[in-house]
Amino acid sequence: MRREGSPWTGLATVVAKEMADHLTSARMRILEALIVLIAAGTLYTSIGTLRRTTVEDPFLFLRLFTIADAPLPSFLSFLGFFVPLMAIALGFDSINGEYARRTLSRVLAQPIYRDALILGKFLASLATLALTLAALWLIVTGAGLLFLGVPPSGEEVLRGIGFLVVTIAYAGVWLALAMLLSTVFRQAATAALAALAVWLLFSIFWPIIVDFLAPLFVGQPADFMAALQAAADRAQAQLALSRISPNTLYGEATLALLNPETRTLGLVFFGQLQNAIVGAPLPLGQSLLLIWPHVTGLAAAAILLFTLTYVLFQRQEVRA
Repeated sequence: MRREGSPWTGLATVVAKEMADHLTSARMRILEALIVLIAAGTLYTSIGTLRRTTVEDPFLFLRLFTIADAPLPSFLSFLGFFVPLMAIALGFDSINGEYARRTLSRVLAQPIYRDALILGKFLASLATLALTLAALWLIVTGAGLLFLGVPPSGEEVLRGIGFLVVTIAYAGVWLALAMLLSTVFRQAATAALAALAVWLLFSIFWPIIVDFLAPLFVGQPADFMAALQAAADRAQAQLALSRISPNTLYGEATLALLNPETRTLGLVFFGQLQNAIVGAPLPLGQSLLLIWPHVTGLAAAAILLFTLTYVLFQRQEVRA
């Protein structure tokens, strides 16, 4: 029988149902409790450090996200570590779980198209991540207002919102990767292990691989000046290779947003420092221009991974 209606029929239903499943699942509640607990610890240390600070800082509110006090990391480092795990936890069984429960064919027997199902699952998981991260961001902002007693400026609020948007884009990359592996592997455990392996690769081993690969792109210098140029070329190659990792893109983008004194994210030569005021913060517009390639790269990676997931899912057999 031929179905009536648009190919996107049922998209809102899928999104609502998947979000309800995520927000009420035991998995999500465990993650939320763990995130709030660790975030409270990092926030407590950063607030304590800032309250002991006597230096006038025009961006005091932004320091909440970046100040660390051993043994706890900064709130930014905590998010860079934990956001991929949250995304993987929501996406590693999104497709193969339907196969395991033998519910996929019954769902698609309803007036719901494959397009709406796969897109609905992605949007629902991304909306769940966005809701969780937004709530966490509001908790940090409210705690800063309560304990510091200093309201943020308009630019600090805008930079904080930009930080939240970049974090959601970063989560979207890992969510799309988890859904891709959930489509490729029929076993949820295999998909989870594969996603964690990719996460470990970019989190721990990628800097080591970059240091090994970078010299291969640089020739042997013949004299002193050639040696200086070779060192610069090697540093450029290391930077370009490291930016393949979404962790590097996220770290550099958030650094430029939360630390307005950051004027460049690449190599700095002496000629570039002429007529520059050392320590002067960049305007918000200039910081956004600085991180635009990074945000575009994160969004492009998420779209590419989801497109691969979409194509593979469309080609799979769904009958139980």
